[in-house]
Amino acid sequence: MGGCTNTHGSTIIVVQAAAFAVCMTERMRVVILGSGRGSNAEAILRAEREGQLAGARVVAIFSDRADARILKLGKVFGVAASFVDPAPFKTKLEGEGEQRFVAAVQACAPDLVVLAGFMRVVKPGFLRAFKGKVINLHPSLLPLFPGLDGIGQALRAGVSETGCTVHYVTEDIDGGIMIAEEKVPVAAGETAESLAGKVQAAEHRLLQAVIVRLSKVRWYGRDCI
Repeated sequence: MGGCTNTHGSTIIVVQAAAFAVCMTERMRVVILGSGRGSNAEAILRAEREGQLAGARVVAIFSDRADARILKLGKVFGVAASFVDPAPFKTKLEGEGEQRFVAAVQACAPDLVVLAGFMRVVKPGFLRAFKGKVINLHPSLLPLFPGLDGIGQALRAGVSETGCTVHYVTEDIDGGIMIAEEKVPVAAGETAESLAGKVQAAEHRLLQAVIVRLSKVRWYGRDCI
């Protein structure tokens, strides 16, 4: 078994060696949802531009905030990027807002929906529309420190390591099946800012690795672990 490991000290994923000399007629279609700066979306788009996203491609970006920086990435990377009105709720995706998001994402025919800094709780209607296709990136080693401010929670708890997790999304907040994680050490005297930088770097590596892995699963019809 060949494999790829995280050169920064902790194994992310081990993938069976497989000949990619296969004629792929269509790559895995990825839609990204985000609410903020879009650093993880940018890392994924940059990886795709550099030919490092295997059989996956980002087809659209959507945000629940009209002023979100993530939407500016569309022009930079040549990807459709749009604001979708999430009203009437402020912290969850439900009702008319949920219907608008479902319609927008369905129009892209996604194989994978990535929540990357999407600061709303998704509800059953959205999850049913994209059953088994929605993943989330969370800044802690779940099940530790779910919910908001995972990095701050880790610092206040005084743990020696934290990290990030990619998991399938269910109705339980940060409670879906884990796909992969990467550990990050917490140094003595660590600040929220310094730890956030380390965790963000790990997030960029981990999310890319997971998308690559899932694109291989799709093409070879089996789990590559």
